[in-house]
Amino acid sequence: MNAHIDDMLRLLSILPPSWTRSIVHAASLARNPHTLGVRALVQDREERILLVRHRYLPGWYLPGGGVDVGETMAEAVQRELAEETGVQTLSPPELVSVYHNRETTRRDHVALFRIPTWEQHDPLPIPNAEIAEIGFFPIASPPAEATAATVRRLDELRGRAAVSPHW
Repeated sequence: MNAHIDDMLRLLSILPPSWTRSIVHAASLARNPHTLGVRALVQDREERILLVRHRYLPGWYLPGGGVDVGETMAEAVQRELAEETGVQTLSPPELVSVYHNRETTRRDHVALFRIPTWEQHDPLPIPNAEIAEIGFFPIASPPAEATAATVRRLDELRGRAAVSPHW
């Protein structure tokens, strides 16, 4: 099964980004017409924010992903953080807000969590089949390739923008 997933991720990484987005969204909607995702705000001691770059989508994102069947949002954000970045939460994730994501479908929502205390036993993990790069960036100057939604969330965090109900 993992070999098939690796093959699929390799294929998605070479397709044009618009095709990749369409394929990922179609597959997600075929499984579940209502979707719920989670993203995490993880800051280090220098108040830099943790971002990830996927192999199959362009841009830098807050780490996160979909909520699995039978999983709470808090469990999902903890699982996604561990899988994508090696970060283990030391206290319960704090819900910041739930957003309507109009970019994908009219049925997608994203829950944003702040991770107050965390640890990472090893250095940032080596990139894998899903994640190409992981890094901490200054909140005031995320990478130029950060997604618009990521930049909006960071602006909200810094008090430079009003909190929007939309992702």
